[in-house]
Amino acid sequence: MTIQRTALGWLWLVAVVLVLDLFTKYQATSLLPYGVAHPQLPVFDLTLLHNTGAAFSFLAKAGGWQRWFFAAIAVGVSIVLLVWMARTPRHQRWLGAGLALLLGGALGNLYDRIVQGYVIDFISLHYKGYYFPAFNLADTAITIGAAMLIIDMIWFSDTKNNSN
Repeated sequence: MTIQRTALGWLWLVAVVLVLDLFTKYQATSLLPYGVAHPQLPVFDLTLLHNTGAAFSFLAKAGGWQRWFFAAIAVGVSIVLLVWMARTPRHQRWLGAGLALLLGGALGNLYDRIVQGYVIDFISLHYKGYYFPAFNLADTAITIGAAMLIIDMIWFSDTKNNSN
């Protein structure tokens, strides 16, 4: 199978996600002082934070070993996603795009984890004193990609059992 006939044709989206993620993290690091909220909207701030853990700062205070643990997981997941993309026919657009978003986000956060030792977060959403954990564009791509995989699984799957 060639790239044009598989979901590997979506690698351009992986590159776009990766470039946008790294660029916005660079901008946030260059322009925002650490930990200081810069309100943009009543429910949205730009706040530079460093996450040494995983989602929701899981294992953030584990002593440093988690950097390489999470990096190894990201490498493994990225390999699985690439193989999955290579085995996915191009016509399965939702699945291909979802996998590309997941891979782009995983690579963006992997880069941070390896180079910086932490993931750079800067988007802060809140409402009436309730704060959602800070995140970045890679996290957004991962979330959208996962939602697309779920939607594909429920509505667009070629392997659905048609019992009628």
